Amino acid sequence: MIPARFDYEVAESVEQAIDLLGSRDDAKLLAGGHSLIPLMRLRFARPATLVDIGRLSELSYVRERDGGLAIGALTRYHDLERDELLRAECGIVSYASGLVGDPQVRHRGTIGGSVAHGDPASDLPTVLLALDAELVVRGPGGERTVAAADFFRSFFETALGPQDVLTEIRVPKVEGGWAYEKFALRAQDWATVGVAAVGSNGTARVALTNMGTTPIRAQAVEEALASGADASAAAERAGEGTNPPSDTNGSADYRRHLATVLVRRALKEVARR
Repeated sequence: MIPARFDYEVAESVEQAIDLLGSRDDAKLLAGGHSLIPLMRLRFARPATLVDIGRLSELSYVRERDGGLAIGALTRYHDLERDELLRAECGIVSYASGLVGDPQVRHRGTIGGSVAHGDPASDLPTVLLALDAELVVRGPGGERTVAAADFFRSFFETALGPQDVLTEIRVPKVEGGWAYEKFALRAQDWATVGVAAVGSNGTARVALTNMGTTPIRAQAVEEALASGADASAAAERAGEGTNPPSDTNGSADYRRHLATVLVRRALKEVARR
């Protein structure tokens, strides 16, 4: 389908983007476009104005910061997958970026666009939740930092206000093991279920993709591991506290079963690393 009519503005700075968002009715940011444009073509989203920030090259980077890593919100998946610093210090972000969509999507889609979109079936939000990442947001009131655990509010709803721009993602360096396990019917599809795990010494932080209205932490699994359970026993609790959808890719019960299988695999991979 063809999107509804909209106005188009190109922002030359983050500050101009904030101003444009405030001066237009129902304005939305456009970065790589691989989250928003499909919704517009189906007319599930009908913004009156698109504010294009895709040319702000200063928001595309990976660098060290305060003992961790800072990732610019407009860094594309392709670049994240191949960045040597990210591979060495926080490999789960690099690895998961290589599983997103197909080559076309990875060459145009951005980590910030995925995070800001708030789709619970997206891979990177789940990884950031497992990492206890921090998200840097700039708006008319200045800059603030939001924990990943507080950023995802509900289905396609985040902590971003109508004039906010996500500028940076901050992740720790991972010293222990990590894993991202994803099941999809086709290689380029959204995850039917995904599992991100980061940990060491028998404990792990575990987050789930497409098991609720937001990416969620598998708290029951984490509690089981902290109590001394092995990977298989902890994985049996993967479905607790979840609310997975039922759709053409699988029922809620099927997804709970998948979560158990994938959590077990992920925990064993964490231990192996």
